[in-house]
Amino acid sequence: MEHSFLDKYSERASFLHSLDPRTKIISFIGLVVLIVITPPREFIIFAQYALMLSGLVILSRLPLLFMLKRTLLVIPFVLTIVLFIPFFKEGQTIFILNLGLVKTRLTYEGIIIAWNVLAKSVLSVVLLTLLVSTTRFAVLLKGLECLKFPRVLLMLVSFMYRYLFVLIDEAERMQRARTARWFGGYLWRQIKVIGNLIALLFIRSYERAECVYAAMLARGFDGNIRIINDLRFNLRDAGFITTVLLVLIIIWRHTLL
Repeated sequence: MEHSFLDKYSERASFLHSLDPRTKIISFIGLVVLIVITPPREFIIFAQYALMLSGLVILSRLPLLFMLKRTLLVIPFVLTIVLFIPFFKEGQTIFILNLGLVKTRLTYEGIIIAWNVLAKSVLSVVLLTLLVSTTRFAVLLKGLECLKFPRVLLMLVSFMYRYLFVLIDEAERMQRARTARWFGGYLWRQIKVIGNLIALLFIRSYERAECVYAAMLARGFDGNIRIINDLRFNLRDAGFITTVLLVLIIIWRHTLL
C-alpha cells in the first residue's frame, strides 16, 4: 500500500523545507489571495508572479517534472470552463462562429476573462503544490492548528488522508478476490455483485473506524495533533516573509504609486 501522495518529497533538504509551516501557510495563502485579486489586464504583474514562483520552485529543489504533473492535474477542470467563456461573454466581437443552427460570437472581453481564470488557477496550484510538497502532512496540520483553524476539520482531513489509502487497498483486495471467482454472467448480475462489494466495503470501513477509535482512546487521544519536534519561528522565517513582502512591493510599485 502506497501512502506518499503528498509526502513524497517532504523530507528533502532545501530552504523551503526548513521553514516553519506557519510561515509557508501565511506566505503562500497570502500570495494566492493577492494573485486572485490582481486585475486581469495586468499582464506584466502576472509575468512577475511567474518569475517569483520559478524562484520558489528552485529553492524547493522539487523535480520540475513532478511540479509540471501536479500543475497539469487542474488544467482539464479549468479548460472545461475556460473554453466556453469567450463565446458567451458580452463585449467587443472578434469574429462570429456560424455552425448552422448555432451562431455564436468570440469576444475580446471573453478572452480576457478566460486568460484570467487560467493564469490564476495555474499560479495558485503551483503555490499550493509547493506548500504541501515541502511540508510533512502532520506538520502542515499542526501549523494550521497553531493558526487556530477548526480542530474538528483538521482531524477529519487527517483521518481522511491517512485511511483513504487503507480503504483503497481494501477495495483492491476485494476486487481481486471477485475477479478470481468470477465466471461471467449478465450485466445485471455484475451490477448486483458490485453493489454487494460497495456495501461490504462500507461495513468494513465502519468496523475499522470503531477499532481505530478504541485504539486511540486506549493511547490517550485528546483531540490534539502531536508531532515529535515543536514548531519554532526563527530569523530564517522572518527573513523569508520580509523578502516576499519586499518582492511584492516591487511588483506592485507602479500600481501603488
